[in-house]
Amino acid sequence: MEEDNGERSSFVIGLIENRAKEVGVAAFDLRSASLHLSQYIETSSSYQNTKTLLQFYEPMVIIVSPNKLAADGMVGVSQLADRVCSSTRKVIMARGCFDDTRGAVLVKGLAAKEPSALGLDSYYKQYYLCMAAAAATIKWIEAEKGVIITNHSLLVTFNGSFDHMNIDSTSVQNLEIIEPMHSSLLGTNSKKRSLFHMLKTTRTIGGTRLLRANLLQPLKDIETINTRLDCLDELMSNEQLFFGLSQALRKFPKETDRVLCHFCFKPKRVTNEVLTLDNGRRSQIMISSIILLKTALDALPLLSKVLKEAKSCLLGNVYKTICENEKYTSIRKRIGEVIDEDVLHTRVPFVARTQQCFAVKAGADGLLDMARRSFCDTSEAIHNLANKYRQDFHLPNLKIPFNNRQGFYFSIPQKDIQGKLPSKFIQLNVRNKSAAKECWLRTALCLEALMDAIREDVSVLTVLSEVLCLLDMMVNSFAHMISTKPVDRYTRARFTCDGPLAIDSGRHPILEGIHNDFIPNGIFLSEASNMAIVTGPNMSGKSTYLQQVCLMVILAQIGCYIPARFATLRAVDRIFTRMGTMDSLESNSSTFMTEMKETAFIMQNISHRSLIVMDELGRATSSSDGFAIAWSCCEHLLALKAYSIFATHMENLSALSTMYPNVKILHFDVDVRNNRMDFKFQLKDGSRYVPHYGLMLAGVAGLPSSVVETAKRITSRITEKEMKRMEVNCRQYEDVQLTYRVAQRLMCLKYSDQDEDSLREALQSLKESCIGGRLR
Repeated sequence: MEEDNGERSSFVIGLIENRAKEVGVAAFDLRSASLHLSQYIETSSSYQNTKTLLQFYEPMVIIVSPNKLAADGMVGVSQLADRVCSSTRKVIMARGCFDDTRGAVLVKGLAAKEPSALGLDSYYKQYYLCMAAAAATIKWIEAEKGVIITNHSLLVTFNGSFDHMNIDSTSVQNLEIIEPMHSSLLGTNSKKRSLFHMLKTTRTIGGTRLLRANLLQPLKDIETINTRLDCLDELMSNEQLFFGLSQALRKFPKETDRVLCHFCFKPKRVTNEVLTLDNGRRSQIMISSIILLKTALDALPLLSKVLKEAKSCLLGNVYKTICENEKYTSIRKRIGEVIDEDVLHTRVPFVARTQQCFAVKAGADGLLDMARRSFCDTSEAIHNLANKYRQDFHLPNLKIPFNNRQGFYFSIPQKDIQGKLPSKFIQLNVRNKSAAKECWLRTALCLEALMDAIREDVSVLTVLSEVLCLLDMMVNSFAHMISTKPVDRYTRARFTCDGPLAIDSGRHPILEGIHNDFIPNGIFLSEASNMAIVTGPNMSGKSTYLQQVCLMVILAQIGCYIPARFATLRAVDRIFTRMGTMDSLESNSSTFMTEMKETAFIMQNISHRSLIVMDELGRATSSSDGFAIAWSCCEHLLALKAYSIFATHMENLSALSTMYPNVKILHFDVDVRNNRMDFKFQLKDGSRYVPHYGLMLAGVAGLPSSVVETAKRITSRITEKEMKRMEVNCRQYEDVQLTYRVAQRLMCLKYSDQDEDSLREALQSLKESCIGGRLR
């Protein structure tokens, strides 16, 4: 297998669909040797679920069949690949390559034994499309890369993306999870960052990728979330453990997760007769992988020492699974029999090449010893020649850097160059490269037996890779980020199955680092009050607040603390957002049409455990139609148990609270003085009418005063009629509102963790408030 540069995608994806709108996806990660299978029914004509998966995996290759079996009105996965991943290589394979029976056999044979892939048999018939996609994907990888995948070496997951919280690609962009919006306009020096950039303090490439995957697909299993939070509790309360783990993880190479794929993929055999340039490169990668694995295994004793006294379940399991597993000791012993003890992984190019040439112990192969002498002689000759040139040509500043592509090369300041240098240096460089290549090829022949022995236990390397990535994320990202904040600024969220979404004094995780005086705001939603309508003038903080709530939920569900005083959450299965307004030129959609398509997707896919945030729905069309759409969407959401936050300029929507007791009205506080607005960015209960705030901004923007005054008279008459109508509604539904508020308080007490005496006191207080008419 080829090396990658770390940040580049390493996923190969196979896609297939049937006429019933079912899509099968097989995503093969060449870097970590894992296979992720998904099968689902597309509920959107725009293939929103598939689009989300493609943007999550960012594939380097997409494999599709030639037949476009899209249902009527659907774009088809092949066309979607062209549209969403236009710069990605697309491979069309014959329909016969998508063989679900063959795929089932392959997956069963390649799935790792440890951790055991139990229950695979039950998936085969249910997920026949993703099995077909797996067959085509594996066939292409083995043919294209010239490898054979080792049996029982792959980590296989089924329906991976839907076992986690689902965040569609539009919401990922709206919430600035991976990239800040308008990043190309802000420039590289902008302080505005995404949630991913804020947490990206991981040390390994695998840890960074795991962090990205968790942000795009947070957990929704409460037990797993709490296991991570327990680990974080221990790290934050035990400084010695935290700093000890930080130091232990530094001993592992950044590319440790990549080493696994070189043992999972077995290349065609290298023999004395086949000594090509391609085999020379492959041999170098093989040697580098064994050196990297040796370095990683050498770091395990220190990790074991640090974890020995750990109390949390997660760290305790890591100790039992990794530190007490004798197979790692056995692999290290086998490596020590062949590889020189002084050889260590390094990122310095020439030192790395030297280590590769001298990896195998001396005397193992006579031709290898000869190639090593040639390599040393040419390296020494190059340095001697450089010293000679410095004297003969008066070049005291001449340097001879080294990189893997060019080998040695001269670095001379432009002012020192006088004519051309002799070609002898180039000849020596070619000889040095040739000697290194010969060393790699001979070393690879010596290492074949060792490679085969390691492949027998490749499944334990899968576990090691996963564990190191998880520890990197927990320690170097989550714990590190929290440790850099003032004490008690971040808190652990509590999770319930059907309880409220309650956050006290929450702050925006990204913006609080930019603005020191960021104003905290809370949220409370429950089954008895499942919709909040947020009003306020332009620039008062509504959009920031919506984003803030979603980001805190995501942070909590990846197992991290959140910026708040207190939080209790119901695990969310999907986050939907409808934010921003702009035309979609690529799909020939106006602002309003784009808005309606996004809203339709939300309405079609919402569940009772979803979180929906909508910002200014319906303002891109006529005022009457926009208001009608916004009202009807609110009524649809109110009928569900999903939690919804609705930000709007339409003050008439506040009338919903007079008819539906499960609607809460909130507003952002603004002071108006001398026709100027002073934004407080403080969220308060109830509605507040700020007269003519749009007209104030219009006046500041330079609209003629006569136009502004006329607009004021017109809006005053409209507002007067609306206020009278709302007063009538309030009187009509007053008794229903009172009953509902009592029920809401009772539900809150149901999910509280107070003792019996406190509960009795709270119930008595509620009774007195109700009798006295104070519960308003």
